[in-house]
Amino acid sequence: MWDFVRRQPSAVLFAVQIGGVLVYPFMEGGAGRPLLSAFGILVLGLVVLAVRSSPGLTWVAVGLGIPATVLLVIQAVSGDDALLPYSSALEAALYLYAAWTLIVYMLRDPRITRDELWAVGATFTLVAWAFAYIYVVCQAAVPGSFIAAHDPLADRTWMELLFLSFTTLTSTGLSDVVPVEPVARSLVMIEQLAGLGYVAMVVSRLVGLTLRREVRGE
Repeated sequence: MWDFVRRQPSAVLFAVQIGGVLVYPFMEGGAGRPLLSAFGILVLGLVVLAVRSSPGLTWVAVGLGIPATVLLVIQAVSGDDALLPYSSALEAALYLYAAWTLIVYMLRDPRITRDELWAVGATFTLVAWAFAYIYVVCQAAVPGSFIAAHDPLADRTWMELLFLSFTTLTSTGLSDVVPVEPVARSLVMIEQLAGLGYVAMVVSRLVGLTLRREVRGE
């Protein structure tokens, strides 16, 4: 099992993050908050492992991951979300850095490996998670940045902000969460550009290289 994790870190990271989408609704609020923090620590460890397998600098990932982990542990023990914006900022920086290193990892040579194909999905989820954490920071800095029809005045939950991030990054526009403050709208527009650029420049190139390999019978 460890050998598979070591050889296919992107596949494991992608699988865990997709699993997180399914279990997050059961972790929000009350007793589930410590579990949410614990899951965040697990994902941070996998992100650092993925960076180690890429051309990225491991010390940068560790330097961002350790303080983020400490803050998540404090939140899990205390049950207080006062440190949430700070841990979210560190996690967003780590996720964006990891996404960048995985893009470099995928594009550095013309041969496509199995782990590089898994990295396509892992990079996408890393960017989605990163912007969700950025939205958490934005909401803390500018209250009322995001509204929803069912409860406009309340702060948006983690699952709502992650849902907004996924729908923005995929350009589906299905989210009922709406950015209303200028800063929030700017961040959403940047994520829209990131989603389009990722598909146009990264995914299309990898698909082209894969098809060329199949034509050549490699």
